[in-house]
Amino acid sequence: MIARSLLLLTALLAASVTAAAAQTRDDVIATPVLRASVTVSGDIVRIGDIIDNAGSAAQIAIYRAPDLGTTGALQVSQVLSALRAHQVIGVDTRDLKEISVTRLARTLEGKDIESQVAHALERKNGLGDAANLSLTFDRDPGDIRLDASNTGNLQATSVRYEPRSSRFDVTLEISNETGAAPTKLRFTGTAIETVEAAVLARNVESKEVLKSSDVVVERRPKAEVGSDAATRDRAVGMQARRQLRAGQALRIADLAKPDLVQRDQNVTLIYEAAGLYITVRGKAQDNGTEGDVVSVMNLQSKRTVSGVVTGRGQVSISVATPRPAPVSDATSSTLGAAELAAPVAVANASSVAPKAE
Repeated sequence: MIARSLLLLTALLAASVTAAAAQTRDDVIATPVLRASVTVSGDIVRIGDIIDNAGSAAQIAIYRAPDLGTTGALQVSQVLSALRAHQVIGVDTRDLKEISVTRLARTLEGKDIESQVAHALERKNGLGDAANLSLTFDRDPGDIRLDASNTGNLQATSVRYEPRSSRFDVTLEISNETGAAPTKLRFTGTAIETVEAAVLARNVESKEVLKSSDVVVERRPKAEVGSDAATRDRAVGMQARRQLRAGQALRIADLAKPDLVQRDQNVTLIYEAAGLYITVRGKAQDNGTEGDVVSVMNLQSKRTVSGVVTGRGQVSISVATPRPAPVSDATSSTLGAAELAAPVAVANASSVAPKAE
């Protein structure tokens, strides 16, 4: 009986020792430990964010998170006071003095926002391609930071454009992974379609020929340039029809082929005919470019003739070659082959006999 009681007591003591050892191991594992740096995605910091092994207190909010995309610091002494208020004690601080807290964010760059708005307005009420649109926002969007849960794509849900005032009103939406309502971003401003135009780098006088250094390429409003904007390649080497100012966008109507012949200029008159090529000196009476008809005084004969400008200082005159009079079918049908082959004699007027009365 006594032996049996001793065995039972020994078993109880062993069980007690085992339970105590297990509890000691659990206490060691469950010791709260501070983290040196913390990353949060929401607008609050919870106990479970800043310490390991927070247990049932992990979801308790104790601080507001820093601004989106920024990093802040928490003093360890203040953190311990906040933890004690929620009965979290015995925290291993690891000799830390402060904790770094970073709030995650999704950043929308200003250039991406502008591109998205431009694509939303593309070909809207007469506008052209998005790449040719110049946008001016009422409020510069800059870089926009959103909660990290906004993981969806930017999508235009409302687009309005008024051609008369060039005003736009565009709303973009971004879905989020939490299932909450999408985030809406509204942008207003003006949209103007632009084109590449050749622009004068200096003032140009009438009849002056444009050089390569006189013309630069800029984007200008399509309404300013019109539908006949001149390209740089088309402008260089052309002659100004009138006086033009620096900074002016060139139109095709402003330009002409350069004059190859100018009034009162000594030119070369070229007479051409079948087997004939003669050049003489002349003086131009008009200005003219290639293909123009101008008047020229022949300095030898003092006669004024008309010719076509064919080169610099050159005017060509084509001399028409007389053609033989055609023989009518009626006449040829009454003549025999022998008669056509026979020579024809031409009588002088004095040897012709008088007509019989």
